[in-house]
Amino acid sequence: MRIIVVGLRGFPKVQGGIEKHSEHLYPLLVENGCQIAVVVRSPYMRNYPGSLWRGVQLRRIWAPKIGGLETFAHTFFGVLYAIFKRPDIVHVHAVGPSFWVPLLRLFNQKVVVTIHGLDYERKKFGLVAKTILLLGEKWAAKYANKCIAVSQSVADKLRTKYKIDLAVINNGIDSPLLIQETNFIRNYNLAPSKYILLVSRIDPDKRHIDLIEAFEQANLNNWKLVLVGNSDHPNKFEKEVLNKAANTKNAISLGFRTGKELAELYSHAALFVLPSAKEGFPIVLLEALSYGITTLASDIAPNLEIGLAQEHYYQLGNINELAEKLEQYCREDNEIDRKHRRERILKLYSWEEIAKQTLTVYQEVMQQEQGGK
Repeated sequence: MRIIVVGLRGFPKVQGGIEKHSEHLYPLLVENGCQIAVVVRSPYMRNYPGSLWRGVQLRRIWAPKIGGLETFAHTFFGVLYAIFKRPDIVHVHAVGPSFWVPLLRLFNQKVVVTIHGLDYERKKFGLVAKTILLLGEKWAAKYANKCIAVSQSVADKLRTKYKIDLAVINNGIDSPLLIQETNFIRNYNLAPSKYILLVSRIDPDKRHIDLIEAFEQANLNNWKLVLVGNSDHPNKFEKEVLNKAANTKNAISLGFRTGKELAELYSHAALFVLPSAKEGFPIVLLEALSYGITTLASDIAPNLEIGLAQEHYYQLGNINELAEKLEQYCREDNEIDRKHRRERILKLYSWEEIAKQTLTVYQEVMQQEQGGK
């Protein structure tokens, strides 16, 4: 099967959950016999000049790097490219890019849509953007040959809303790159097993301020808080988070990190915290668990689906409870169960199994009558 993928920035080593999802999934689909071409945004691909990555074809198309316009415009260009190339299936990621699904169907293209979250619920979007996102979701449900949801909670909401059948295919995780060296973290005066880690795009729905304030409130002598990630585009909220971190004792922000630097940060963190208000199915939480790190997460439905013990969750936005749990876990020996946590999460969330499930969806769509839904 020939598949063209649209709706993401690109990969490898491009920030974002959809990007990480695609970076893992599509090489495995190539190994399963698919021909995959991913339409990527040229401004994000400057660090990778090649046009082939682990068997996946990367088709660079320009995108205006302007918040609110970038995804909408680039997906339109990607859809035109797909219409011209006539693949067997066009795989669209997220509800925003799904705005263009009717155009694909007008040209009799078979379409699979993966819905990673209900993006119109995010605080950063205004009325116009939310309207486009809602239309994208509606048209994905109405016109796509098949929709995939990355979590059961997202699937349940869409089934109730649109009375459609969705496949539920979670995000996955790879075996971690365990780094014994501490050269990188020591450059920032970080001691192994003496820091709390958050890896996330800087966005209001990720609730960085909650974690910084809880860290300030907790009595954690000689511990540090490390924030990894940046925003999609420079904005007021990013500046607020960075200023808050800079003015908080023992809190540091390292910006976007990947590869061995990120692996080293994961390998030696004592505690990982995900305080977010909105997630699809949190890859970063799986990633932290794959390193065996003790984790704390807000009690939103996608985080709860991971299935941690109840004491590893706290009430979203409850800074006092979060501060108490930071104190509790930073007093404990967090190294004891690392191996067990790694083994459990790698068994449950295998990218190889996710690739097989996605291939099954493709095969079902190919068996549908031409022009049918």
